[in-house]
Amino acid sequence: MRILDYEKDREAIDGLLKRRTSIDDGVLARVRDILRDVEQHGDEAVLRYTREYDCPDIDALGLKVQTDEIKRAYEAVDKEFLRALKQARRAIARYHKRQRPSSFVIREKGLRLEQRFTPLERVGIYVPGGKAAYPSTVLMNAIPAQIAGVRQIVMTTPAGRDGRIAPEVLVAAAECGVSAIYRIGGAQAVGALAFGTATVPAVDKITGPGNAYVAAAKQLVYGRVGIDMIAGPTEVVVIADETADPVFVAADLIAQAEHDQDATPIAIVTCNLLIPEITAQITQQLEQNPRRPIAAEAFERHGLLIVVPSLRAAAEIANAIAPEHLEIMTAKPRRVARSIRNAGAIFVGCWTTEALGDYVAGPNHTLPTSGTARFSSALSVYDFLKFSNVIESGRRRAAAMAIHGEVLAKVEGLYGHAASMALRRRKP
Repeated sequence: MRILDYEKDREAIDGLLKRRTSIDDGVLARVRDILRDVEQHGDEAVLRYTREYDCPDIDALGLKVQTDEIKRAYEAVDKEFLRALKQARRAIARYHKRQRPSSFVIREKGLRLEQRFTPLERVGIYVPGGKAAYPSTVLMNAIPAQIAGVRQIVMTTPAGRDGRIAPEVLVAAAECGVSAIYRIGGAQAVGALAFGTATVPAVDKITGPGNAYVAAAKQLVYGRVGIDMIAGPTEVVVIADETADPVFVAADLIAQAEHDQDATPIAIVTCNLLIPEITAQITQQLEQNPRRPIAAEAFERHGLLIVVPSLRAAAEIANAIAPEHLEIMTAKPRRVARSIRNAGAIFVGCWTTEALGDYVAGPNHTLPTSGTARFSSALSVYDFLKFSNVIESGRRRAAAMAIHGEVLAKVEGLYGHAASMALRRRKP
C-alpha cells in the first residue's frame, strides 16, 4: 500500500481526490455496436452473444429459466442458506418499508394540488454471475422494487459455460417475487431489457451492478429507460484513531479488496504507530484468503494509508473522496459521523463491519461509487416510484392566478401562454 502524509503529500492527495472513474472509449464503442445489434435483431443477437461469451449451448437450454429449474434449485440449496436468506430478506424489507412515501393533497379556496406517487410498471434487475453467485444482489434490488409496488420484476444473470445459474440466486429470486429470470449477461442483457425482444420484455428501469460492459450499456440506454446508477469498482475508506484495532482495520480493507483488482481500499489514520500494524495484519490475513491474488493486486494498485494530524482532517479527506463505504473506528465514532456529508453508507464503530451492510443489516448495499456520493444515494424504494403533480382549479381561482401568470409569460415572450390564461380570466 502507498503511504501518504496529509501535510507533506498534499499535492499527491489532491490529485487522488480529483481522480474519477470513466468508461474506456473502446468499451463504449464495442457496447454501442452490441446494443445496436440487439435492438435490430432481438433474440437472434442475444443468443449469438450469449453463445460467444457465456454459454455455448444456450439454444438448447433457452433464454428463460423454467419453473422446474427453480424447483430443483430449492432442492439443491441447504437449509442453513435458506434460513439465512429469509432472515436477510426480513431485515432488508423491514428497513425499506420505512421508505415508502405518502402522496399529499393541498386544498385552498378554489384550488386542489396533489403529489401522487405511482410505482413503475416493469423493472429489470441485473445480477452478476457466471463464475460467482450473488443472491444478496437479488435481495437488494428486488425487495425495494417489490415494496414500491412494481407489478413485474424481471431478472437477467449470466449462466456458466454449462448453462447453469447458481441455485442460491434462483432461490433468492423466487423468494423476492421475481416474475421471470433470463440467463443473459453483459451488454446484451441490458440491451434486451431496454429494447425488448420476442422473449425478454422491455422494462421501464434497469438496476443492478456489473462489469465495465454492463456499466457502459446502462449509460448508453439511459433515456430509453431509467437506470439506478453507473457503478464503478468498489471502494472503502476506514477512519481510524489510536483506539482502533489494526486487526479489524485490515480485515475490512481486505473485505473490499477481494472484490476485484480495481477495488480501492483506503485507511485514514491519526496515529503513525497503526501503519506497520495494519500492513502486517493485511499480509497475515491475506495468507488465509483464497482470493489473495485479487486482493493483493488491489492493494498494490489502489491501496492507500493516509496519515492525518486530526480527525477533522480525516473527515475533510473522506468528504472529498465521497466513498461508497465509510467505516469509522475511533473513540467517539458518532461524533466523527456527524461531520460526514458525502458517503454512500457510513458504518459507525469498530463492531460495524461493512460486510454486515452487504448482507443482513437491512439498508441497501447498492451504493454510489467513484465520488458520486457527493450527489447521489443508495438504491431505495424511491428508485422504483415516480410522482405526478395534479392541479385542479376552479373558475375564480384560475382567473385570480392568471393575473400574475400573464405577466410572467409575457416577460418570457410566450404570448400563447399569456393568451390561454387571459381567456380564463375574461370568460364571461
